[in-house]
Amino acid sequence: MAITTPDQWQEYLIAKQRLVEKALDRYLPPATAQPERLHQSIRYSVLAPGKRLRPVLVIAAAEAVGGKSETVLPTACAMECVHAFSLIHDDLPIMDNDDYRRGRLTNHKVYGEAIALLAGDALLALAFELIVEHAENLPSNRIVQVMQLVAHASGSGGMVGGQVVDIESEGREIGSETLQYIHHHKTGALITASVLSGAILAGASQEQLEALKFYGESIGLAFQIMDDLLDILGDAKKLGKPIGSDQKQKKATYPRLYGLEESRRRSHDEIDKAIQAISEFDHRADPLRTLAHYIIERDQ
Repeated sequence: MAITTPDQWQEYLIAKQRLVEKALDRYLPPATAQPERLHQSIRYSVLAPGKRLRPVLVIAAAEAVGGKSETVLPTACAMECVHAFSLIHDDLPIMDNDDYRRGRLTNHKVYGEAIALLAGDALLALAFELIVEHAENLPSNRIVQVMQLVAHASGSGGMVGGQVVDIESEGREIGSETLQYIHHHKTGALITASVLSGAILAGASQEQLEALKFYGESIGLAFQIMDDLLDILGDAKKLGKPIGSDQKQKKATYPRLYGLEESRRRSHDEIDKAIQAISEFDHRADPLRTLAHYIIERDQ
C-alpha cells in the first residue's frame, strides 16, 4: 500500500490495530474458561488500549515483501502476547513496582502478584502456540525459523537479558556500550524479531531480511530513546502512567548519559538509518517508512 499523507497512515494504522485486536479476542482464552481468574487477568492486560506496534510491524514487514496481513496474523498476535507478558512482569513489585499501565491499574494491582506472574508465564506459552497456527498453510522451515527467532529475542539473549543488565545498572554510572546493550536487548530485540518474523513467514529473500534486520534494530533503539525522553517530557495522561519513574529508580537512560538534545538527535539519526536500510524496497514498504517517523513523533 502506498502511503503519501498522514490521513492514509492513520487509516492504515487503525485498520491494522483493529484487525489485530479482533484476532486477539478470538485467540485468547475466554474469560469464563477455567481457571477464570487467570484468563480474566490475561485478557485485562492484552486487550488494554495500546499501540499494537509489534503486531503492526509483523504485518507491515510481511506486506513489504509481498505477503498479506491475514497470512501472518497469528504471529502478529503472538508478538503482542510476548510484549504483554513482559509488561506484566516488569510492573511487579520485585521489578519496577508500577501501579499504572496504559491508563489503568497494573495487572498485579487488580489480580494479585501470583496471578499476574502466572498470567505472564501463560502468555509466553500462548505466543508459541499461535506461531504454530501457521503449520497448515506455511512451510515448516519458516515456522521453525520464526519460533527460534522469537525464543531468542524473548530470553537471555534478548529481552530478559536486557532487563537484567538494566536492573544491575540502576544507580550506577555506566558507559555508552552498556546503555546500548540494554536498549538493543530490552526493547530492540522484540521489535526486530517482529519485523523479521513477518518477512520470514512471507518468504523474504536473504537480502531483504538483512535490510529489515538493520531497519528493526534502528527503530528499536529510536523507540527506547523516545521512551526515555517521554519519561521526562511526556504527559502522564497521554502516557497512561506517571512520568519520572526512570529518574526515581536511577535507571540507565539516554537523557541521563547524553542529555535531552543529544538524545533527541540520536533518535532521529536511528530513524534516518532505518529508512535508508529499506530504500531499495518499493511502495509496499511505505507503512514501514511512515511507522519509523511515527516512533519519534509520538507523544505516548
